[in-house]
Amino acid sequence: MQKFVIVALNSLLAAGLYATMSYGLAVIYGVMRIINLAHAGLMMLAAYATWALNDRFGLDPFLSMIIVAPAFFVLGMALYATLIRWLPRSAAGPSMQSLLLLFGVWLVLQNLAYAIWGGDTQSILTPYTMESVPFLGGRLGVPQILVFVVSILSLVGLNLVLRRTYLGKAIRAVTQNRDAAMLSGVNAGQIAAVAFGIGTAFAAMAGSMLSTLYAFTPDFGRSFLLKAFCIIVLGGMESFTGVALGALVLAFIENFASAYTSIPVSYQDAISFTLLVVVLVAAPGGLPGLWRMLDRRVVAR
Repeated sequence: MQKFVIVALNSLLAAGLYATMSYGLAVIYGVMRIINLAHAGLMMLAAYATWALNDRFGLDPFLSMIIVAPAFFVLGMALYATLIRWLPRSAAGPSMQSLLLLFGVWLVLQNLAYAIWGGDTQSILTPYTMESVPFLGGRLGVPQILVFVVSILSLVGLNLVLRRTYLGKAIRAVTQNRDAAMLSGVNAGQIAAVAFGIGTAFAAMAGSMLSTLYAFTPDFGRSFLLKAFCIIVLGGMESFTGVALGALVLAFIENFASAYTSIPVSYQDAISFTLLVVVLVAAPGGLPGLWRMLDRRVVAR
């Protein structure tokens, strides 16, 4: 029972990080119907920015997010203004042009990192990097706890913005029906720019937090992009509550598979990919779609 509780807690801590790195993708897809393939490159760039602030100025990586997140919000809006806004609109789903463009942006960011920092592996060490606290007979790492706290605060902040502000209501309106939102006076172009900025800021926050847990190179972020894709598909693409639930499901599956089976930790990416394929085949609408289907069956009976 003790092992079960510790594994469940570790899963919960991981779910907070997974949700943070997935919300950016969900916001951008919901408003613009674009899959941001540059998400991994943005997380990588944020990790390097956090490392640079720590290396040159001794700034704590969690405090550096106060600088990194707003800077990447501006970067996201600049990317939208210069590149993304010219993409053709498609209500059916992401266009090939958007996939190719954002994949190209990812490659540019990756090569830019190679040019500036080289290919050496970097890591951030702080006084609490190796610290842990006892809990129920086990130990929880201090960095993991801090990542979870920051993740929860950022997700609560996003939820308040989406539900209590005009901007949030406009984002939700454009997500649900772009044409109806425009007829109601919402400037969909401005909302799309802000949404891309928010998505980029969340990618930056995820990158900063990941840099406190993992070593990184310019190739960093690919496996986490796959996890984020799995989570937003599992959560229903446009459902922010579903994204949080999808992050929790994936984290639990990974941690329990590692703890109670002989599957190596290095196969966690395979677990994510397998879950993604299963969801696409069995429940294309994700968990919300599956829930609605079961609810209709119960009502029909």
